[in-house]
Amino acid sequence: MEKKIVIIGAGYGGILTAKKLAKRFKKYQNINITIIDKNPYHTMLTELHEVAANRVDDDSIKISLKKVFAGRRVNVIHDIVNKIDYDKKVVFTSLGEYNYDYLVLAAGSKPTFYGIEGAEENAFRLWSYEDAIILREHIHEMFRKAAVETNLEQKKKLLSFYVVGAGFTGVEMVGELAEYVPYLCKKFDLDRDLVSIYNVDILSRTVSNLPEKLSKKVEKRLSKMGVKFKLNTNVVAIGKDYIETSANGKSSRYNTNTVIWAAGIQSSDITRKAAEVMQSTNSGRIMVDKYLRSVDNESVYVIGDNMYFVPEGEEKPVPQMVENCEQSSDVAAKNIYAQVSGKGNLIEYKPTFHGVMVSVGSRYGVARVGTPKMMFNLPSFLAMFVKHFINMVYFAQVAGWNKVFSYMKHEFFTIRNQRSFVGGHFSNRTPSFLLVPLRVWLGLVWLYEGIAKVFDKWLVEPKLEGFFGGANSWYNSILQAAGQAVALDAATSATAEATAQATGEAAAAAGVLIFNWNILGIFKAIFVSGKELASSAIGDFAFKLDVPLINWFIDTLIMPQDTVQVVMQSFIVIAEILIGLALIGGLFTTIAAGGSLILQFMFVTTTGLYLSTFWMIFAGVAVLIGAGRTFGLDYYFMPHIKRLWQKIPFIRKLYIYND
Repeated sequence: MEKKIVIIGAGYGGILTAKKLAKRFKKYQNINITIIDKNPYHTMLTELHEVAANRVDDDSIKISLKKVFAGRRVNVIHDIVNKIDYDKKVVFTSLGEYNYDYLVLAAGSKPTFYGIEGAEENAFRLWSYEDAIILREHIHEMFRKAAVETNLEQKKKLLSFYVVGAGFTGVEMVGELAEYVPYLCKKFDLDRDLVSIYNVDILSRTVSNLPEKLSKKVEKRLSKMGVKFKLNTNVVAIGKDYIETSANGKSSRYNTNTVIWAAGIQSSDITRKAAEVMQSTNSGRIMVDKYLRSVDNESVYVIGDNMYFVPEGEEKPVPQMVENCEQSSDVAAKNIYAQVSGKGNLIEYKPTFHGVMVSVGSRYGVARVGTPKMMFNLPSFLAMFVKHFINMVYFAQVAGWNKVFSYMKHEFFTIRNQRSFVGGHFSNRTPSFLLVPLRVWLGLVWLYEGIAKVFDKWLVEPKLEGFFGGANSWYNSILQAAGQAVALDAATSATAEATAQATGEAAAAAGVLIFNWNILGIFKAIFVSGKELASSAIGDFAFKLDVPLINWFIDTLIMPQDTVQVVMQSFIVIAEILIGLALIGGLFTTIAAGGSLILQFMFVTTTGLYLSTFWMIFAGVAVLIGAGRTFGLDYYFMPHIKRLWQKIPFIRKLYIYND
């Protein structure tokens, strides 16, 4: 009999629940999984402030649901849920209706305005992709208008910004805005002193979830960035061009065209409707049992922001944060699977939260992380590193390599105005056409190497015994002269030994061992010069990694048979020629550059490399990404190949492509 599972909401909790269910039921043809959301994309809500303050492009915070569920048996419905009949088990939307056996409520939250006059109508929200875009454009418009405004008071009014709420969202938004303002002032030729930024909250300190010590650090940082605080201050009303507050029994009105609301959330409309028929809190959070089912309806699971659950031994309910969404989605998916399949038992929700963090602009952050029994504070750099790492871990779960690479590109490689916690050191600024001569020259060198080996009969005669043996004998002779044990045994043979005897005395007299390091007992790094140091040129220095596993592979599988040697030689020759031609023509440049690096690694672990050829390693790294798109065939071929690649079902399912 077919079983139907409907998930309402494609936020943090909903999207992970759907993916986990699809994975568990992938062999069950009678299971129908449907996810319904009012948007065709998933939004990274915790990064909205970055778009609002123009640090990253808007497409960096959204992921197409079609991409997320490509190759998975999940029906993605772009629609609005109007009501749910819990007795008949039917979800009614604007365009249809969907029966279910199990329902997952993961509809998320929306801002709550606490009944403050004019707040909902006049304040800018920051709770959706559209909100971030609207706010970004509004901020720009205020600076554009201020730049041409002649009345000083009106200019100051246009450049006055109030962020209501000093929790995570409010602090991150006001910090991002404060960091962005100097760049806007420079762009529009405005004096920074004309801009006023205020953070307003009824509480006595910022980010009250953090220890007071960290709150003070946040406030100190924001003050340094030019933010002024109005704490212990209640917002009374918000108009189109003003905000009215009350503090210490005194009311004040301030002129402004921009009030950003970040002061609290409540359950979404559809969840609040559910709260009318199921036990819930005043904010619309549905009460659930230890298995995350509604205490009134065992066919309804509630996760993420929509759930109200107090873990055993705790006094407070689980927080409305991403980690709760992730952990509750896993438990809900496992329990639904157990109920539908009859395999295993229901598991209890025992969340373990690992801390909180908040960023103040792009370069500074505070974090308190660890386990419930042992929390510790992280310094700013590590706090920002952990924040980005956690984001990438989340993206890896949702959309794999595709979104992780996209995130790194937006946050580090194309970052604007050095607004990153590592500054602009990773941001690509060099025009790619400047790499064309390097790419072509690297290709010519590889082509020459390959053709030279063809004339040296590498395709028909075994050459590796002398090739490897001569090099190893040279290194061994220098090691012996330095009084160290001979550690190189790759490709040792009668020929190699004879070469060592013939050349060892001269090499020992002239060569110098600079270092011979044993790295963790896994391999040795050997650096020598063929001449006395005082008379050595760059071409006299050589470096080798001596790896026992590679030595064994060559001694055991390659060297004993001439036929195998010729096959190996042919592979090297063909690879060198193909890599050379590909780099010269700019075709499949990334693959060719990767092949170039692999060949260099092979050589450095067998014969070693003179420093005069090390440039080829660095050149391979330099042209690894996208160098063929400039004056190369990749400019024409790659877009077509990319489209074909993305159409392959398992490629889309594994997300191993880059937009």
